[in-house]
Amino acid sequence: MKIDISKYLKDRYIESVPPNEFPGPVVTISRELGCSSKIFAQLLTDKLNLADKYEKKIPWRYISKEIMEESAKELGVDNVEIQHVFDYKQHGAIEDLLLSYSRKFYKTDRKIRNTIARVIRNFAEEGNSIIVGRGGVAITRDIPKSFHVHLEAPLDWRALRISEKHKMNIEAAKKECVEIDKKRQQFRDFFEGKGNDYTRFDMKFNCMTLDQEEIADIIISSMKIRKLI
Repeated sequence: MKIDISKYLKDRYIESVPPNEFPGPVVTISRELGCSSKIFAQLLTDKLNLADKYEKKIPWRYISKEIMEESAKELGVDNVEIQHVFDYKQHGAIEDLLLSYSRKFYKTDRKIRNTIARVIRNFAEEGNSIIVGRGGVAITRDIPKSFHVHLEAPLDWRALRISEKHKMNIEAAKKECVEIDKKRQQFRDFFEGKGNDYTRFDMKFNCMTLDQEEIADIIISSMKIRKLI
């Protein structure tokens, strides 16, 4: 069963935000396997900190390990207990039932994902946050001061990078790209509802033809035009 978290969060936003006072800004980055995210996110963070006037009095920061740490803390479990969700793995209904009897503080995948959504939402509302993956576009799309980016590239190009990085043959790398991309889409579907047209990206970039510096500069220019920085 899917949940339309975009509608839930939009309703929550309308009820909780005072007039003329908005959360954000936040940038979310989605990517296909083989398109660098961590290095790019840090590059974008550094560039934003040079370009922004720090309206919120805090620097831009790239949110990554903090999502798992805060989610585990809120759930009252160790990081290892929720790692499988961050690895795009999921338990079936029967497995959930069996684990719930064998572990005193067992949390279902649905509860873990909903907690991840709340944690990401909190970071987004604090502002000056860059969030990579984890359904970020679906969770924060209704925030006016938000910007959503998707990094993509031809499969052959991505497979070559994965092949070189993990010392695997090209065909195996292609299969890995296709499988992980599918799992990431399923992860986003959980939050936005499958087939929901609500969470389109603001910009898509071809990582084969544009380098990271160019992509970051285009994003910052666009954010300036939209008065997000």
